[in-house]
Amino acid sequence: MTCHSKWIRVDPVKGSRTFANLCWACILVRGATGFLLVGISSCIGKDLIPGLPPSEQIVFIPQGIVMCFYGIAGLFLGFYPWCTVFWNVGSGYNLFDKREGIFSIFRWGFPGRNRRICIQFTLKEVEAVGLEIREGLYPRRILYLRVRGRQNIPLTRIGEDLTLGEMEEEAAEPARFLRVSIEGF
Repeated sequence: MTCHSKWIRVDPVKGSRTFANLCWACILVRGATGFLLVGISSCIGKDLIPGLPPSEQIVFIPQGIVMCFYGIAGLFLGFYPWCTVFWNVGSGYNLFDKREGIFSIFRWGFPGRNRRICIQFTLKEVEAVGLEIREGLYPRRILYLRVRGRQNIPLTRIGEDLTLGEMEEEAAEPARFLRVSIEGF
């Protein structure tokens, strides 16, 4: 939901708290837990996962140890997407303030000293709103600001799937507000 008035415009940016990331985190942790339980089952000689064939066929050395190793490694790998979802890394907003003459990008990062990422530019430095559209096997659609003397600043998430019409509308709104041109059509 975009919030704007005559002088101020705030565009929220979604972070990593998406359904896909949540699904991948669940799949990784569930699979890793299965590997770990099978490895532990082979060590103690009891079946810890009901419904599976008996783990008596798996010898603890070397197969059980390898299963435990994969389970522990998988839990560490599954912990990362859970953290990004919990902290909503990458979320934030883009603020355009005509009164102050500034454009601010605010994003949340990982916890620590640099958790809050805030970058400011003057609106005079903004030259255009651009669209980068690549079709094909790996389509890429990015809305960005072209700032004088700097790299292009993306305004949308990399994985955000928008139609061409939605991309045009997303580009037209800040371009109208900032009174700059649109490039990349």
